Amino acid sequence: MRRDHRTTVTNVLVIGSGGAGLRAAIAAHDAGREVTIVGKRLRTDAHTVLAAGGINAALGTVDPEDTPRWHFVDTWNEGYHLADPRKVELLVEEAPERIRELAEWGMPFARTDGGELDQRYFGAHRYRRTCYAGDWTGRAMLETLHEQVRERGIPIVERTYVSSLLVTEGTCFGALTFDLSSGERVVHLADAVVLAGGGHTRLWRRSSSRRDENNGDAMYLALAAGAELVDLELVQFHPTGMTHPEEWAGQLVTEAVRGEGGHLKNADGERFMERYDPERLELSTRDRVALANYTEIREGRGGPNGGVFLDISHLDRATIREKLPRMHRQLIEAQMLDIAEQPIEVAPTAHYSMGGVHVDPATGASGVDGLFAAGEITGGLHGANRLGGNSLTETVVFGRRAGEAAAVHSDELSVQLRSKPAVTAALEELDAFVHEGDEVVRVGQRELRDIMWEHVGVVRDEQGLDAGVERLLTLRELIPSLDVQPDSQGHQDLAGVLDLRGSIVSALATAQCAKQRRETRGAQQREDHPDRDDEHQLVNYLVRLDDAGELACSSQPRVEVPDHLADWARPAEAVDASDRLLE
Repeated sequence: MRRDHRTTVTNVLVIGSGGAGLRAAIAAHDAGREVTIVGKRLRTDAHTVLAAGGINAALGTVDPEDTPRWHFVDTWNEGYHLADPRKVELLVEEAPERIRELAEWGMPFARTDGGELDQRYFGAHRYRRTCYAGDWTGRAMLETLHEQVRERGIPIVERTYVSSLLVTEGTCFGALTFDLSSGERVVHLADAVVLAGGGHTRLWRRSSSRRDENNGDAMYLALAAGAELVDLELVQFHPTGMTHPEEWAGQLVTEAVRGEGGHLKNADGERFMERYDPERLELSTRDRVALANYTEIREGRGGPNGGVFLDISHLDRATIREKLPRMHRQLIEAQMLDIAEQPIEVAPTAHYSMGGVHVDPATGASGVDGLFAAGEITGGLHGANRLGGNSLTETVVFGRRAGEAAAVHSDELSVQLRSKPAVTAALEELDAFVHEGDEVVRVGQRELRDIMWEHVGVVRDEQGLDAGVERLLTLRELIPSLDVQPDSQGHQDLAGVLDLRGSIVSALATAQCAKQRRETRGAQQREDHPDRDDEHQLVNYLVRLDDAGELACSSQPRVEVPDHLADWARPAEAVDASDRLLE
């Protein structure tokens, strides 16, 4: 490869062009800093566009009884008390302002007859607090944020891969990137870096993420820079992913289908959620619905494509076209299936990384000087089970906070630390991946996804986790033999091998933490430890790279609930969902 490179300088470098990255960039710019955004995908095609159902805030426009307190209660309880209470508090207190801000910026939210922002139920919500734009809320939000970025003149460098963060003396001072088409390398020097590169759910065979996103590569960047990861074993499997055709397998069938009254049935026609959660039924928590679907399939009551059936056909066609337009089009396009007449075959799919970079709740600071993080790449907010609709709220609440904190960091610097040896080392590391080989990258990626689905999936046990770790270590040895030769078709092979490097490390961290958490709690379903263990497992598992570059796993007690949140964190009555399917 060419060894020359360009150098750019900015105050704040934002890695990731999804909701969290764009909101961080807006905040840093509005605080007076020069900002540059780099992203792997085209600027309006980040993973955020796949977040369909809605975004949460206790506005009380439909249910006046709702308040930030109840939003806290639902988030805290459905996270099985593992979240950082301060982070949850910030989310619920600031969500209304962030949603109103999006509305002021022109986001096309659904409205009530009186002109207020409409709000719908999502599973395990006590009140209707999920604002939405049809069933394409994430895309609407991303387009709204992008327009604000465009108006401010903030540059976005598209189709750019970050191969390493640049660190010297414990300080992050930028990143090395290359263009996915031309291969041109750029050293982005910055006072502060905001990492908003997403999670690691593409590591599983069935995933709601698309190819080449959410591969755990950004988590690896943080680890290699010296940051810690927290709660990586806590991965949310969404109950309803598509089962076929192969190129669509795992793609999300939004929770809004259940929120609008969809029924889950097995191959016998039984509405089986009555056996798993008779009170909340289809609007139970995601972990419980996912486990119910998984159990029905495993015990032989699934359909021809390995799924159960989600039926919304009892609603009239006009309502479906109004409330679920994207789902209606998606199923016709993928399967020639009209959801107004036929049920959808669905199965659990890896959907959301509830763990990630261990950050300060208020600022997104990672513990590495100059490195901040926001969005799905961070941990601490969701505990062991994410409340539906909280992910988009997280991006705008904590994206803004990380951007503002990065701007303050930049403004307070008296010296901009740089290191030519660190840049040279990053360039040489990139060179080392380019060589002829006997295997292709995609084979390794497919093997990894099979390993994670078979051994670190919806239901786990120690024997399977050990087997998964052994297979991952064997896969890691394959990397030096991979064929990586950039050519006129671009540099996808190089991006692929770097993705695989990050994926293997993230997968090993997930499996090792899952083994340490010897209990069943939320998304962590252990067949060999089926009970929740508050006496020994009310802890968070942390992962870092030791001096030899190997993973080191440790635990720390969950953050204690401060006195001023004690009333909010007390056990509350279960959510009554008896009338929600009429919505």
